[in-house]
Amino acid sequence: MAGLTVLVAAGLAISEMTASADPAARPTARPSAAASCAPAADGPSGPPGTPKPTTVATLRMAYQCILDHTYIGPVIDDRVLFAAAFKNVTAELAKRGLDRSVATLPALTGRRGADWDAFATTYQTLLDALPNDPALRQALAEAVIGGMIAAIGDDHDVWTGSFHGSPAGYTLGILPGSSGRATPNIRDAQPPFYVLKVEPGSPAEQAGLKPGDVIEAVNGVPLVVNGMVSPGVLGWLQPTTADPVKVTLHRPATDRTWTAELRPASPTPAGPRTPPPVTVTLIDGGVADVVLPDFMPGRADEVLQKLAALRKTSDVRGVVLDLRSNGGGRAEEVAKLLGAFAHNKITGWSCPLHGPCTPDRTDDTTPLLNLPMVELTNSMCASACDAFSSAVRDLKLGKLVGERTSGIVAGKPSAYVLDDNTSLVLVGQHQLGADREILDGIGVAVDYNAPLTAEALSKGTDPAVQRAVALLTS
Repeated sequence: MAGLTVLVAAGLAISEMTASADPAARPTARPSAAASCAPAADGPSGPPGTPKPTTVATLRMAYQCILDHTYIGPVIDDRVLFAAAFKNVTAELAKRGLDRSVATLPALTGRRGADWDAFATTYQTLLDALPNDPALRQALAEAVIGGMIAAIGDDHDVWTGSFHGSPAGYTLGILPGSSGRATPNIRDAQPPFYVLKVEPGSPAEQAGLKPGDVIEAVNGVPLVVNGMVSPGVLGWLQPTTADPVKVTLHRPATDRTWTAELRPASPTPAGPRTPPPVTVTLIDGGVADVVLPDFMPGRADEVLQKLAALRKTSDVRGVVLDLRSNGGGRAEEVAKLLGAFAHNKITGWSCPLHGPCTPDRTDDTTPLLNLPMVELTNSMCASACDAFSSAVRDLKLGKLVGERTSGIVAGKPSAYVLDDNTSLVLVGQHQLGADREILDGIGVAVDYNAPLTAEALSKGTDPAVQRAVALLTS
């Protein structure tokens, strides 16, 4: 089983970088010195302020910030960054029917300062040849930064500006899943595509959808064509308008096929969503079933407090730690929760491109639970969840049941503020497992394969939990 998320980036409206008949009135394309990006004062998420126009000077700041603070920044050929940036720019122009003859990448030499000057001059010439449309200019600036970040090849490097100003999203209340392992390319998803979770009170719940219902078509168009999931059809499940969405479903438990019309709920409000809670319940054989949705701040304490409360009223003999679809979070939370199962252990390594690695260790201030543990994983156990799972395996803290983790893992990110009040979140080190194995792109293999299928969900069974309980009670 794998869940798939579609992120939609939108441009920002701006009022600067307008063309002028007077060259002296235009922002210079050849700034004499690049201002430095500054570390964000409020942690790895970056500044929350309102974005300002992304100017040519901002682009140079982003370029230099990437070279200074990413893992491969010291050795990357800057021509790779500029080629990716200009590829994005020309794609944006073509999409809008605005391609221009001046949109040609100039000769580059590999000398970083000279290459920036050549790129910036061409970029400004292109802006001068285009309509004086602030939204267009912002979209092109976004294309430049997005291209440079993509060229780095690290899925944890992001620009917060690409999400500022995005249109408010409507919701159907469906968290979809698919067979196979999640990858960045949605076409790699393996059918069937099904309902993994239904949000309480959502249009999906009101229409009677249940976990395990297989999504066969949306608005009359098959979701899977020639064995591949269609991104366009899938996009209807994450609507941006209030238009009704017709979903054709098949329920394996009853062999019923029907079409439900869902009316999207109002746009999601601005600001952070309330995260799903940690749940701790007692199941067969005195086993505590712990569902941990992420490793955000405070999660380890939440798990331990709820476990302690359960142990006051029940004889708990083991723990099933369900990290399926855990999207990751903070390394400190990983260290604290691992400290409940072992002390004085190296759990992983943070490594720069050159030089010695720094060990990551258990938080030994956490009292030991002294309970056997089985961890449940799947292909959406990512980032900090990858790191936690590798430590469980390498340190032999428990068995892994379910499916291989995502392999989307990096070192600790840091945020750097740009002059448009956005930030670049960049990773300067790579994360290795406790045995110094590479995790990124590979993930962590399980001891027992037990995928959560549409059939199992529809029938209300969970093979992974059943296997975990059997391991803890045998």
